[in-house]
Amino acid sequence: MRAFATAAFAAFLSFGSIIAGPAAAAPVHGLSAFGALKYKADFKHFDYVNPQAPKGGAMALMGTSGKTTFDSLNPFILAGTGAELIDNSEPRSLVYDSLMTRAHDEPDAVYGLVAESAELAPDRSWVVFNLRPQARWHDGTPITAADVVFTFHALKDKGHPSFAARLADVKGAVALSPRKVRFTFDPKGAVRDLPMTVAQLPILSKGWYTKHDFTKPSLQPPLTSGPYRIGKVLPGRSVSFERVKDYWGRDLPVSVGRMNFDVIRLEYYQDRAIAMEAFLAGAYDFREEFTSKTWATEYKGPGIDRKWILRDTLKDNRPSGAQFFFINLRRDQFKDVRVREALDLAFDFEWTNRAIFYGAYGRTGSVFENSELAATGMPSPAELALLEPYRKQLPPAVFGTAFEPPKSDGRGGNRENLRKAVTLLQQAGFTMKGGVLTGRDGKPLTVEILNYEPGFERVLLPYMESLKRIGVQGTLRTVDPAQYEQRVKDFDFDLTMERIAWPNTPGVEQRAYWSSAAADVKGSFNLGGIKNPMVDAMIRAILGARDRPSLIAAARALDRVIMFNRYMVPQYYKGSHTIAWWDKYGRPKAKPPFERGVQDLWWYDPAKAKALAAARGR
Repeated sequence: MRAFATAAFAAFLSFGSIIAGPAAAAPVHGLSAFGALKYKADFKHFDYVNPQAPKGGAMALMGTSGKTTFDSLNPFILAGTGAELIDNSEPRSLVYDSLMTRAHDEPDAVYGLVAESAELAPDRSWVVFNLRPQARWHDGTPITAADVVFTFHALKDKGHPSFAARLADVKGAVALSPRKVRFTFDPKGAVRDLPMTVAQLPILSKGWYTKHDFTKPSLQPPLTSGPYRIGKVLPGRSVSFERVKDYWGRDLPVSVGRMNFDVIRLEYYQDRAIAMEAFLAGAYDFREEFTSKTWATEYKGPGIDRKWILRDTLKDNRPSGAQFFFINLRRDQFKDVRVREALDLAFDFEWTNRAIFYGAYGRTGSVFENSELAATGMPSPAELALLEPYRKQLPPAVFGTAFEPPKSDGRGGNRENLRKAVTLLQQAGFTMKGGVLTGRDGKPLTVEILNYEPGFERVLLPYMESLKRIGVQGTLRTVDPAQYEQRVKDFDFDLTMERIAWPNTPGVEQRAYWSSAAADVKGSFNLGGIKNPMVDAMIRAILGARDRPSLIAAARALDRVIMFNRYMVPQYYKGSHTIAWWDKYGRPKAKPPFERGVQDLWWYDPAKAKALAAARGR
């Protein structure tokens, strides 16, 4: 699922004094939301890498973010379906460098990549980045401040709407010299996170895009600067990334022990069953399993039996994110909260988990599931301070114990919850006529669930049957991935399944997913079309938090407001990665706490690969 992805996001001197002369805030080697950094300025490498990891070999993996195809090498715009591993929604873009890059054993710290240092205003109203003189594009030309400024304007003004939401409070970017760029921020906005947000933007080549239209999907490889360049492309099927052996940043502390494969190939499959068969046959090397039935029943055959294929479960310390049936509030039939609650009551998670998921999942009960950000118990004093001004406009339950989704006995009848659902629908003005709920306008209550993956039908069809039992006329619409992508961008659905993965420190991305400003923007991640001033207020509290406890309180308050307004039907989650791979790789002893760490940290082991080939008779 969308995945989307992350898909990220000194001295007292006035704004004027930066312009006037060289005096500035003290340069620092890294930035974080609340100031503290784990790594000192002279660090040699991240603790979680193997600094002696050999370079070489290849890894082929399957598309990982819910995409089953691609038609563009430009993932930064609304048009087209961009290939993965190009943008910075992964641990690090394979092909584009950024000013700074994440440390995945800290919640939100970034350290210098293209920028050797940053100068941050005490009130975080501006940041200056000092670029490394050795930073180069793959054609040998220098990466300059002009490229950074161009990138900012291209992404904010012409890029995917999510960039406009994330960069809304960035007032401007100015090249102070060829190797110095300043970003200024709205002091009333999300200044806590914005220095890290702009630091992690992929840097695009101004020179290349003066000759190519940034707003158009394209399969022509762009000029890039990262540890890999785009190699062979089979449109819709695969894209290869080739390691740049003279990559300018290969010896930087943030690069040591990382990006070790000579080739990373991304394979796309439109059918999950075919993708599984291809993996077991050795057509590609690594996959993360997202389907519980497949994990429990389909890893069979000689590759598994002879331990040529290995499996592991890795703990995921990040928020498990929001996986829901998103309800399109733009549709009149879903504007009444009682209708939305009835849709929740009709989903029998306990039976689904037992009968379909092999008990692999927990029930999602929070938009920040599997993290300290999820609301628990009664609201804390800090949460109440945020919520009390809106008590009259909020559901009374917001001020009680934290939201819990309805439960069934797991036997499959779900009768008690369905009776409650019918009562709520009747209170909302619907009347049962011949087994069909009819509104005051004489029209039946209908729900169409939009889906692109036939494998999900085993979850959706029982849910449709439950809806039918309460008089809701439901239809399941399974379309091809391209049509699904377009219909979601156009908000052309009643309900659809999506998963949102959050950063450890939520910030400006919350606007893109929940804010009123994003509700009517085509392609927005606010799938439900939520327009709620109280939601907007809690987002502002998240953006304004100046320490971790304040952030937690604001996130929990937002969680309560969203969940008790029943904007989505909660689905399920697991706080782990279930992975499988052909045994020809080495990996660090422990993965970083906040990332899977595969294509950027593992390495090819020639001895293992030779033994595997001999065992397979190849």
